[in-house]
Amino acid sequence: MDANDGASGSQSDVMQSARHLLQLLASTGRQQGSDIANQDMREQRQGGHHGGIAYQQERPSVQMEMTRSFPGIFTKSRGKRRFPAANLVPAKKFKPLEVAFYLLPKQFEKTPKEQEQIIHLQAGLGRRTAHLDESTTHEELCDALKVLFPKLGTVTGGWLLYTSSGGWGSRKLSLVAPDDTGYTGKLLKAASRGGKNLYIAPIQEELSTNSLPLTDDAFRNMPKSTCQKCEAAVPLPLLTEHIKSCDVIHVGSDDNLINVDSGDPEESKSADMQECPVCTKMFPTDFIEAHASSCGESAGNEVMHASTVIMEEQAAMPGPSGTCAAVTDGWLTVSDPTKAISQCVDSFLRIHEVETPLLLSMDIRRSPAEQDMALISFYKRPNVEWGRPLNCRLEGDTAIGQGVTRFFLSTCIEKLKSGFCINFANSNVTRLFEGEPGHLVPSASHFLVESDMFLVAGRMLGHSFLHGGPCLSGFSPAVVHVLLGGSPETATVTLEDCPDLDIRETIALLEGESKLSEKDTVSVQDLAHAWDFPSLTENNRKWLFEKLLIHAVIGRVTRQIKQLRRGLKETPMWTVLTQRPDTVAILFPKRGEGNFSPEVLLQRITWPREDEDDEDYSVDTKCRMSGYLRQFIANATLTELTNLVKFWTGWEILPTSLCVEVVMGRCPTASTCFETLRIPGHYKDYASFKSDILACIYSCQTGFGLV
Repeated sequence: MDANDGASGSQSDVMQSARHLLQLLASTGRQQGSDIANQDMREQRQGGHHGGIAYQQERPSVQMEMTRSFPGIFTKSRGKRRFPAANLVPAKKFKPLEVAFYLLPKQFEKTPKEQEQIIHLQAGLGRRTAHLDESTTHEELCDALKVLFPKLGTVTGGWLLYTSSGGWGSRKLSLVAPDDTGYTGKLLKAASRGGKNLYIAPIQEELSTNSLPLTDDAFRNMPKSTCQKCEAAVPLPLLTEHIKSCDVIHVGSDDNLINVDSGDPEESKSADMQECPVCTKMFPTDFIEAHASSCGESAGNEVMHASTVIMEEQAAMPGPSGTCAAVTDGWLTVSDPTKAISQCVDSFLRIHEVETPLLLSMDIRRSPAEQDMALISFYKRPNVEWGRPLNCRLEGDTAIGQGVTRFFLSTCIEKLKSGFCINFANSNVTRLFEGEPGHLVPSASHFLVESDMFLVAGRMLGHSFLHGGPCLSGFSPAVVHVLLGGSPETATVTLEDCPDLDIRETIALLEGESKLSEKDTVSVQDLAHAWDFPSLTENNRKWLFEKLLIHAVIGRVTRQIKQLRRGLKETPMWTVLTQRPDTVAILFPKRGEGNFSPEVLLQRITWPREDEDDEDYSVDTKCRMSGYLRQFIANATLTELTNLVKFWTGWEILPTSLCVEVVMGRCPTASTCFETLRIPGHYKDYASFKSDILACIYSCQTGFGLV
């Protein structure tokens, strides 16, 4: 019974295991498991008389056989499950990507300098950061950039991306070539690796660099802060530059025209009001004198231009520098270049006439160096719209009105000719332009270039042009040719253009075909080697003469000319010079072309007339004073005539009409605003008259009325 019971028990267990195994095995393993089970059962029947215990010792069990044949199914798992439950595989997540973009107004070869970056930022361009990812497509990138830069939405000619090389300062830009799908996130990640900026440049268009209003959409995402001066909400990146211009405008501007004309009732109550005798409007008592002077002039201008009806719409005309000279284009078709200049200036000033005036102040009681520094500081300010109205104040002098403005502009041009009384390079007088009259070239001093003095000179010339002031005469034709974009190789350079006499003498040795001495040959060789030119030979003498001369006049001052051009491009003078080449001779006159003869001056004078109401002086006295003035003008030198006109009008520009009056007084005086010369009638001889008139006209360098 025990053996039979064991055999039957074993057989029952085997059958149960086989049935359980058949349920778990896959279709491919079921047949193999069944064959193995049947074989074990046959062997068990044949050797059943040995007993269940003996069989288990001689043959392995079915469980062990299954484990050996199918270890992946019957082996107990240790540690992690070998076959976890099936779950959905999550989609791959792309890492966020921050890319710094910089929108340029046009194609550049190098990255913008610090000065240009400020201008671009104020114009809605500059640097912005975009939040993208590696899956960004070209279309998604375009949409994101249009949100960052609203001006980019107007570009229809396409754009490209550029990256800069390593280093500091202005660096060379390299093109980031798009692939067949455009600019994608992966391409941007590779190009901007290392925190590099990506520069966007339009291909066929040029964006405006005019400063945008602080409320423009281009600044809507920038954090803002309130200016304590004007209480305006200013974007934080622009606040520093805004404070600079805000301080300049408000310093000493108690008599600001805009504040006075605003008609604010609260301000009117706080100040004593007085009626202007010219326009019959009410103004504060402290301001009435200054207003009356300018009001008389503006009234005359209104009468003069009342018959002219301007029908042209004001349109922006971008200049070659990227800055926009917003002037109407009617002056382009005017045949007379002088009238074209006048129309261009009038149109430009009319556009900016409602803006806050610029304030130029100088204390005439200070030293000449301090006075010159006041002028230089005014024209060194960045991002100034020079077409704004100009208010000039001469501290220490009672003069007001347009004559003071003429005095300032005349002084600026005179300083460009004679030099500034500032010790820039171990010299009491620093000259920006050197050479003979009619052959002036920029100074080769690197210190002046690093100090941006030629940028100041360009702004002075353009500002004087805007207000009808004097021009800088006597420029070398070769410098003017290169200044306007001509090649140095095509410029007409002469030995007189070389300001350094020693260098001029050395170069002059190569002129002609005479044989050089040993000493002269050494001098030429030393100069050629100093400027990296080849040695003198019999075949290259003429070539070396031309190259040395061009380098002496143009090559050494290339940076100076570029800086001067930058200053001119900030004003519409550059637009006039490039659009109307026939105005070059007027704006850069040669030596002596801007001078006038005694005959021309006498023809423009309105002499005193007999007036029955004038009881101060008789007709004989008026005729005698007029005769003394005629005699002085007829015998005066060119310098004396120029100083007389400056004393008479405020600058050396001869107006269409000059007035002479005989009055009570001690010395001759002038009303520069109304271009009137007042001569006392007490002179009995010409010698005393000439002595006083000379003393007066030479005082125009130190202000008004200081004899």
